[in-house]
Amino acid sequence: MAEEMIAEISGEDLEKIRESERRFIEYVTFADVDEILEMLNVVIDRDWMALPPWARNLSYRLACLQRPEDTQLLREAGADLYNFGPDWDEIADSLERRAEELERITEDERPREPRPKRP
Repeated sequence: MAEEMIAEISGEDLEKIRESERRFIEYVTFADVDEILEMLNVVIDRDWMALPPWARNLSYRLACLQRPEDTQLLREAGADLYNFGPDWDEIADSLERRAEELERITEDERPREPRPKRP
Protein backbone atom coordinates (compact mmCIF):
# COMPACT_ATOMS: atom_id res chain seq x y z
CA MET A 1 0.00 0.00 0.00
CA ALA A 2 2.81 2.41 0.90
CA GLU A 3 4.73 1.67 -2.29
CA GLU A 4 1.58 2.20 -4.35
CA MET A 5 1.00 5.55 -2.68
CA ILE A 6 4.63 6.57 -3.22
CA ALA A 7 4.35 5.79 -6.93
CA GLU A 8 1.10 7.72 -7.29
CA ILE A 9 2.05 10.84 -5.31
CA SER A 10 4.87 11.50 -7.74
CA GLY A 11 2.30 11.78 -10.55
CA GLU A 12 0.09 14.65 -11.52
CA ASP A 13 -3.35 13.05 -11.23
CA LEU A 14 -4.76 14.66 -8.08
CA GLU A 15 -7.65 12.20 -7.88
CA LYS A 16 -5.26 9.22 -7.92
CA ILE A 17 -3.09 10.87 -5.28
CA ARG A 18 -6.06 11.46 -2.96
CA GLU A 19 -7.37 7.93 -3.44
CA SER A 20 -3.94 6.46 -2.81
CA GLU A 21 -3.51 8.52 0.36
CA ARG A 22 -6.98 7.50 1.55
CA ARG A 23 -6.18 3.80 1.04
CA PHE A 24 -2.87 4.19 2.86
CA ILE A 25 -4.55 5.91 5.83
CA GLU A 26 -7.23 3.24 5.98
CA TYR A 27 -4.65 0.45 5.82
CA VAL A 28 -2.33 1.85 8.48
CA THR A 29 -5.24 2.75 10.77
CA PHE A 30 -6.30 -0.88 11.05
CA ALA A 31 -2.88 -2.55 10.77
CA ASP A 32 -1.26 -4.14 13.76
CA VAL A 33 2.07 -2.87 15.00
CA ASP A 34 4.10 -5.62 13.30
CA GLU A 35 2.53 -4.84 9.93
CA ILE A 36 3.23 -1.14 10.38
CA LEU A 37 6.84 -1.69 11.35
CA GLU A 38 7.43 -4.12 8.51
CA MET A 39 6.00 -1.60 6.05
CA LEU A 40 8.19 1.18 7.44
CA ASN A 41 11.30 -0.98 7.35
CA VAL A 42 10.75 -2.12 3.76
CA VAL A 43 9.84 1.31 2.41
CA ILE A 44 12.53 3.23 4.28
CA ASP A 45 15.21 0.66 3.36
CA ARG A 46 14.34 1.00 -0.34
CA ASP A 47 14.20 4.79 -0.45
CA TRP A 48 14.65 6.70 2.77
CA MET A 49 12.83 9.82 1.55
CA ALA A 50 10.06 8.20 -0.52
CA LEU A 51 7.39 7.99 2.17
CA PRO A 52 6.08 11.48 3.02
CA PRO A 53 6.76 12.68 6.58
CA TRP A 54 3.02 12.81 7.38
CA ALA A 55 2.71 9.11 6.48
CA ARG A 56 5.76 8.18 8.54
CA ASN A 57 4.55 10.23 11.50
CA LEU A 58 1.10 8.65 11.35
CA SER A 59 2.56 5.17 11.05
CA TYR A 60 4.93 5.58 13.99
CA ARG A 61 2.21 7.25 16.06
CA LEU A 62 -0.19 4.36 15.54
CA ALA A 63 2.57 1.84 16.27
CA CYS A 64 3.50 3.64 19.51
CA LEU A 65 -0.13 3.74 20.58
CA GLN A 66 -0.28 -0.05 20.18
CA ARG A 67 2.99 -0.60 22.06
CA PRO A 68 3.31 2.31 24.47
CA GLU A 69 5.96 0.59 26.59
CA ASP A 70 8.23 -0.59 23.77
CA THR A 71 11.35 1.49 24.44
CA GLN A 72 13.04 0.51 21.17
CA LEU A 73 9.97 1.59 19.18
CA LEU A 74 9.70 4.87 21.10
CA ARG A 75 13.33 5.65 20.30
CA GLU A 76 12.94 4.67 16.65
CA ALA A 77 9.90 6.92 16.31
CA GLY A 78 11.74 9.77 18.00
CA ALA A 79 14.78 9.37 15.76
CA ASP A 80 12.54 9.48 12.70
CA LEU A 81 10.94 12.71 13.92
CA TYR A 82 14.38 14.32 14.30
CA ASN A 83 14.98 13.64 10.61
CA PHE A 84 12.19 16.05 9.68
CA GLY A 85 12.49 18.63 12.46
CA PRO A 86 12.81 20.98 14.07
CA ASP A 87 9.00 21.12 14.11
CA TRP A 88 8.77 17.78 15.93
CA ASP A 89 11.92 17.93 18.05
CA GLU A 90 9.95 18.43 21.29
CA ILE A 91 7.87 15.34 20.55
CA ALA A 92 11.02 13.39 19.70
CA ASP A 93 12.56 14.51 23.00
CA SER A 94 9.46 13.38 24.89
CA LEU A 95 9.59 9.94 23.25
CA GLU A 96 13.24 9.58 24.29
CA ARG A 97 12.42 10.68 27.87
CA ARG A 98 9.52 8.21 27.98
CA ALA A 99 11.81 5.38 26.86
CA GLU A 100 14.35 6.32 29.54
CA GLU A 101 11.62 6.51 32.18
CA LEU A 102 10.29 3.08 31.22
CA GLU A 103 13.77 1.59 31.41
CA ARG A 104 14.31 3.14 34.85
CA ILE A 105 11.00 1.76 36.08
CA THR A 106 11.84 -1.67 34.71
CA GLU A 107 15.23 -1.60 36.43
CA ASP A 108 13.66 -0.54 39.74
CA GLU A 109 11.12 -3.38 39.53
CA ARG A 110 13.67 -6.10 38.87
CA PRO A 111 13.99 -8.52 41.74
CA ARG A 112 17.11 -7.96 43.77
CA GLU A 113 19.54 -10.74 44.52
CA PRO A 114 19.12 -11.81 48.13
CA ARG A 115 22.00 -10.85 50.35
CA PRO A 116 24.13 -13.74 51.46
CA LYS A 117 23.56 -14.75 55.08
CA ARG A 118 26.40 -14.02 57.42
CA PRO A 119 27.73 -16.86 59.51
